[in-house]
Amino acid sequence: MSKIDQIRQLLYISSMTEYAAIFDMDGVISHTNPFHAEAFRAFFKNHNVQQATEEEFEQHMYGKHNSYIMQHFFQRPISPEELRTLEFEKEQLFRVIYKEHVAPIKGLIEFLTELKNNGFKLAVATSAPRENMDLILDELNIRHLFSSTLSSEDVKLHKPHPEVYLKSAENLQIPVDRCIVFEDSFSGITAAKNAEMIVVAVLSTHKKEELPASNDYINNYTEISVANIKAILKTQEL
Repeated sequence: MSKIDQIRQLLYISSMTEYAAIFDMDGVISHTNPFHAEAFRAFFKNHNVQQATEEEFEQHMYGKHNSYIMQHFFQRPISPEELRTLEFEKEQLFRVIYKEHVAPIKGLIEFLTELKNNGFKLAVATSAPRENMDLILDELNIRHLFSSTLSSEDVKLHKPHPEVYLKSAENLQIPVDRCIVFEDSFSGITAAKNAEMIVVAVLSTHKKEELPASNDYINNYTEISVANIKAILKTQEL
């Protein structure tokens, strides 16, 4: 065996001893959905769009990409150029509203630190714009914990397509069967399952029965530990 082949084998063996934890952002890192709803209400008022009910937000906003949301609530096709303008206006409203309220879901920072200290590679994989992600990661001072941060601008196909999760695994150089995803929405969990990854559902926005079947369910990160995660991952390896 050549020296290069030996190095490749060592890198492969090394990768197989590591795991990755990949986090959606809205409803998973921060409980942003009520503030997105507030921003959308202001945005819809500016555009004379009929105000949505909370039930409509749950069905057609939470966990969805802006292209779907705009077309659903405007009830007409939205061109890519118009979408960029509308999206910027709405997301700027959100950032102004949320900046003074940025907070992690209970136990998140301690859990991220525990994962990092136990050799996990961490990633963010969100359908939100990069400016939203930057605001939250920087306000919480957790950017340094993540080896990969992907937002809507980094993919061509949005959840429930698995692109953002597959690309995260590629960035981390961890096989998909050694990745565990934290998600809170139907489309997000479906995307992670389409990537053939293990999923923990965070019940910040939806009830368990409203979501696809997941490997575990938590209300917040005080209910889970690295030992729990490793046990779930190892069970899937058998």
